[in-house]
Amino acid sequence: MILGFDPGKDKCGIAVMGRDRSVCYHQVVQSESAISTIQSLCEQFAIELLVLGDQTTSKSWKQKLTQSLSPEIEIIRVDERFSSLEAKDRYWEMYPPTGLSRFIPQGMRTPPRPVDDIVAIVLIERYLNKS
Repeated sequence: MILGFDPGKDKCGIAVMGRDRSVCYHQVVQSESAISTIQSLCEQFAIELLVLGDQTTSKSWKQKLTQSLSPEIEIIRVDERFSSLEAKDRYWEMYPPTGLSRFIPQGMRTPPRPVDDIVAIVLIERYLNKS
């Protein structure tokens, strides 16, 4: 299992995906509870790899994660440029609009919630597409 992590100052996106690309978990959490959430997911799932977005605060997050997680879990940084835009499009694939909002062009729609967890899914997919 692979854990995707989109780090942020206030909120973080977390996702767990199998190598078969099936998503087992995705959630947006507050930054202060990200480490404990990740630790809990590592107990719940057989996480062997953590894929981390390489922008914003990734260096300090990688340091925190290395100190907090089992040394068997490899941590890899992945290019996260334009991942938020990709995640917004993916949101509408996962949760198609209903009612009158389906007539609004996709580029003009704004997801009704943060998409950091979907960014984490995109990061895992980027890693899998490279390997």
